[in-house]
Amino acid sequence: MLLECVPELRDRAGVVARALLPGPYTLVLPNPARRYRWLSGTRTDSIGVRVAELPPAAGRVLEAVGCVMATSANDPGGPNAASLDDVPAHIREACAAELDDGRLPGTPSTVIDFTGGEPYVIRDGIAPAAEAIARVRAALAA
Repeated sequence: MLLECVPELRDRAGVVARALLPGPYTLVLPNPARRYRWLSGTRTDSIGVRVAELPPAAGRVLEAVGCVMATSANDPGGPNAASLDDVPAHIREACAAELDDGRLPGTPSTVIDFTGGEPYVIRDGIAPAAEAIARVRAALAA
């Protein structure tokens, strides 16, 4: 579904995505067609992609609708939302639907920017960035 929504994610970006998703990573990938401007913020030439391993209720909703495109559930630099009550009101008000599956466990995703020549770790999260970068390098070398 991701490749249908952002067909430019072939070649290198596609290898990166297939090496790490689904999983505990948010990948910043090239968006040369500048698709989904409402998701890309000020960097319209890139797009953040996350394919999470979801709790059962959220997984059933996703299976029913196919995919969800959304911004993060927090303001840039703001605290990470672990529950629906943690999501800022202005973000919730802009949503067509909300799903409350309880408090999310654990640490947020690791965010890595793959738009340049070398990967850049934006945020250390639940999974080691070095492990992700090694997996990507191995996949690109194959």
